Amino acid sequence: MGTVTLYTWIGFGAFLAIMFVLSLISARKTKNVSDFAIGGGSLGPYVLGLSFSATYLSAATFLGYPGWSHAWGYSNLWLFLAIIGGGPIGVLMVAKRVRKLNTGQKSLSLPDWLGDFYNSDILRVGSGVILLFNIFYIAAQFVAGARIFEYLLGMSYTGGLLLITTIVVLYVFAGGAFADIYTDAVQSIMMGIAGTFIFISGIVLFWKGSITTTFTGITNQLASQNANLVEVFNPESAHFYSVAVVVGAIVIQWAFASAPHLFNKVLGLKNEKDIGKMILTYVIATAFSLVVLFGGIYSRVALVNGVAESDLALMEYAVWAFPAVVVAIIGVVILAAAMSTTDGLFVSISTVFANDIFLKVLVKKGIIRLSPSKAEKIALQISRLSVPFIGLAAFLIVLRPPVYMGDIMWIGISGVAAGTMGPILYAVYGKKKASKRAAELSMGTGLLSYLLLYFSGLVPSTMTAGAIATLIGIATIVLLSAILRKDAKYAKASKQLKAN
Repeated sequence: MGTVTLYTWIGFGAFLAIMFVLSLISARKTKNVSDFAIGGGSLGPYVLGLSFSATYLSAATFLGYPGWSHAWGYSNLWLFLAIIGGGPIGVLMVAKRVRKLNTGQKSLSLPDWLGDFYNSDILRVGSGVILLFNIFYIAAQFVAGARIFEYLLGMSYTGGLLLITTIVVLYVFAGGAFADIYTDAVQSIMMGIAGTFIFISGIVLFWKGSITTTFTGITNQLASQNANLVEVFNPESAHFYSVAVVVGAIVIQWAFASAPHLFNKVLGLKNEKDIGKMILTYVIATAFSLVVLFGGIYSRVALVNGVAESDLALMEYAVWAFPAVVVAIIGVVILAAAMSTTDGLFVSISTVFANDIFLKVLVKKGIIRLSPSKAEKIALQISRLSVPFIGLAAFLIVLRPPVYMGDIMWIGISGVAAGTMGPILYAVYGKKKASKRAAELSMGTGLLSYLLLYFSGLVPSTMTAGAIATLIGIATIVLLSAILRKDAKYAKASKQLKAN
């Protein structure tokens, strides 16, 4: 057993022990489906802000995104602007209003909230089905975990994939949202420290007497390999080759801030007045983590094209630059990042089955007749039992490893955003409440647009295709709400004329 492998097993074992203790504590607090979904709406702004950051960023921040930096150079730094700019704007635009509206609704998830607001079971179930796109997101995080186990622990890719799947399924099964949020807060701090460390390390290792001279040297080395690596827009990049696609990246990041597994965290906030503290915590933690994007650039400078796979560029740099114990710590942080996102996604999807479909449709409509206490117990069981099935589906999607884990992840994010952002934004900002029919058609139009644009190959970038489809969904509800409102007024006027 090599030194790196030994340190990684020790570090990961310690990390798992901490997660296990937190999950046990969380399991004792999880008494019903509300606790499982949003921690009973009783959580503070700082822990939620850290959890929001960890869940927003995911393992892609430490594997997939530095891999893009390694492949495409400086143009990938647009991603920093997209996440720091688009994400907080999305939270500021939606979170506070959503939290206020939910004071009366007491909804537990995004489909639940949309279904309650528009009084539409079609919207509730439909948006719940759309959430299944997030299985792609989970699958991408499993890829990250499998890659780390493969690279640092000498396991096979399939063995690593099976191990990360099993670990996440077990601790989400136990604790639900409490396990998700408290473990995420710990993971967020780890990610912020690691991201900042990676950023500073390159400055130290490539130091030329000043910050300016150092980055000039880095730029010159990149340009000597490929001039496109230092271009503002790299024509070889899949996501940052023009102004239009950068705008698309910002738009989809803005939409992503209202993703279901992030949405649940807003609903979990105990005091509405603390939303500002939560957002500020999230922004600071995110900025500290995101500077890890430079790790891919440092890897390109140090190793040129000597990286086996782009997703492992950061780890290859770490092995080149640091002693074994530091490499092991970085590996554990990446595993933590993968777990910090997957647990939130598991909770949001399982809540769809337990609350949005079982409690709010089957039980409430009398299709299944149960006492309230019995229904709550069964709903909690459904929440937990759905977790292994979700894990299995994600596992199967990535049994064959993808070229870029980030692309798999954005298939899920873009599909969810395209189908849900129209109804969400109109609920928050519409002067008059849109009809449920307009919201339902917006959901369908946005989703179908995304499927057509991306899977037909019309728009090759997942982020850009998602952004365009999201805007189509928003335009649909704005247009249809106006048309249907006019039709309703015309019908009412005609009825009055006939009555006279």
